[in-house]
Amino acid sequence: MNWKEEYQSKLLTLAEAAGLVQSGDTIQIGVAASEPVGLLEELANQADRLFDVTLWTCLPMRAYDIFVKPEMEGHFFNENWFYGAPDRAVHLEGRVSYTPNNLHRAGRDKLVGNKGKLDMFMGTCTPPNADGMVSLSMGVVVEREMIDAARTVILEVNRNLPWTDGDTVIPISMVDHFVENDSLLVQVPQTEPSETEEQIGRHVAQYIEDGCTVQLGIGGMPTALADFISDRRHLGIHSELLVDGVYKLYESGAVDNSRKTLHPGKFVATALTASTTEEIEFIHENPVYEVYDVEYTNDIQVIASHDNMVAINNAMSVDLTGQIAAESIGRDLWSGPGGQLEFVIGAMLSKGGRSVTVLPSTARNGEVSRITLHHEPGTIVTVPRQFADYVVTEHGIARLFGKSDRERADELISIAHPDHRAELRRQVAKG
Repeated sequence: MNWKEEYQSKLLTLAEAAGLVQSGDTIQIGVAASEPVGLLEELANQADRLFDVTLWTCLPMRAYDIFVKPEMEGHFFNENWFYGAPDRAVHLEGRVSYTPNNLHRAGRDKLVGNKGKLDMFMGTCTPPNADGMVSLSMGVVVEREMIDAARTVILEVNRNLPWTDGDTVIPISMVDHFVENDSLLVQVPQTEPSETEEQIGRHVAQYIEDGCTVQLGIGGMPTALADFISDRRHLGIHSELLVDGVYKLYESGAVDNSRKTLHPGKFVATALTASTTEEIEFIHENPVYEVYDVEYTNDIQVIASHDNMVAINNAMSVDLTGQIAAESIGRDLWSGPGGQLEFVIGAMLSKGGRSVTVLPSTARNGEVSRITLHHEPGTIVTVPRQFADYVVTEHGIARLFGKSDRERADELISIAHPDHRAELRRQVAKG
């Protein structure tokens, strides 16, 4: 049997593929932009026959019925490594639970925690190429590991997906079943940076020099930053996620990846996002993109191997000792750590490296200072204070390495919003 005949023999309809799921099964869902839209929708259609199905997810990009509709209770339960808006909406209803993780080990540890049991993997891929290979396209955060572990592998073939190289490329022999469904890809909305984000971007730009390798987190700041470093040259990208600002920097000539210590000339990430059709077309079959398993991209030793590594990540709040919270507001879960701590430590160990934490100085229309004496009770600390390096708000830059608690407090108060500085000083004096 040649690969074309093998592919045809593995084709199912969406209803047939979802029909293979049984009550009590555990299913890994493709991560973020790799989530199988048609299969998730069909599972919701078949909910009445299914009970106690556990889904493993990470940053779902759409508010699928299977995750958010109240009538799915008892049929599906979501265990998630990184919360998005759909997860926050149902967290208090008890239909989703967060799985603490370091992202580079998330898949491995999840399998250990479930005693190696994984009934099914559902993800996405491109159509096969002339050699009978498919590309997992937008990411391999845990995809390769879970494909190897799952009893049954089902991939949703989508002609809209761009072909990418790296750990994404697999033979069709690794897949049990295919379904064809050309759903529109998730395109992350492109928004204009706020004035605050622009001010933060202007400050951060001071620490990005020609030839640096950069990691950017999610949010409006990377887009704002691109405007202030478009005149740099020979920047490189090694990141967990490739975001909009990266594409903009490549167009400006600031990024060419030529001076990267590892993979010179290549963008390296474990997952991609895109906000426009033009970006997706740019990614397709472009040899400058290489997408690797998260165990590689987020390995601290790999990150640290890049000279002049600059890790830039967001936070929800920072206390006056330098503890960085990026996952929750008090007990209210908001997102997840992703690879933030891994890149912070990797940048710290890099020759000439540095990590930069960015956040607006206030929340709730200025009522609450994000630079705070103590985090709210229940707040999850994402980056311990001994790893905190630069912290940036729209009001300036605090450098924390090597500083005493008193010096750190002074540094951080100086970049708090002016309306809150006096109260923070009063709290510190009070002890």
